[in-house]
Amino acid sequence: MDLIFASNNKHKCEEIRAMLNEQYRLLSLEDIGCKEEIPETHPNLQGNALQKAEFIYQKYHKNCFADDTGLEIECLDNRPGVYSARYAGEHCSFEDNMNKVLQEMGNSQHRKAQFRTVIALILNDKKYFFEGIVHGQILTEKHGKDGFGYDPIFLPDGYTQSFAEMDLTTKNAISHRGQAVKKLIAFLKNFNYATK
Repeated sequence: MDLIFASNNKHKCEEIRAMLNEQYRLLSLEDIGCKEEIPETHPNLQGNALQKAEFIYQKYHKNCFADDTGLEIECLDNRPGVYSARYAGEHCSFEDNMNKVLQEMGNSQHRKAQFRTVIALILNDKKYFFEGIVHGQILTEKHGKDGFGYDPIFLPDGYTQSFAEMDLTTKNAISHRGQAVKKLIAFLKNFNYATK
């Protein structure tokens, strides 16, 4: 089964491909030749994920899904949240975003945070949502070279390594995106079985 993932983020595609079995072929926006900027104008993760999926579904008429992820930090009133990818400005880097978060948090002892992912799936013209959450703490400095986004400053509860210090298999087993993708895949397997 071909599924379009409405993303050009190679890191995300690699993470999700590693979790999919051979029953599914994951196509990125690059794979289908989509070079347009997909709008993300909603104030919440679910709205953005659905907006991206609908954009692709309406244009290419193929089953697809999209995700939106936010880092929600308690002492920053759940910022950066829906603005996580561009927290330090429109053309900022991962480093810029992490530096802004660390600067805003300063020496605060209250470092509780969570990563949250929402996936919107459009399958045969019907919409479905899947959510994953992982709780943790924001470190005072960056640790690790792997991963992407805020991974070097996020320490998941119960672990001694940041997301950026973990291998992909370990991270996928516990991450917010991993949880949401597992729910998506379980749904697809049941859906396929029910329609045979």
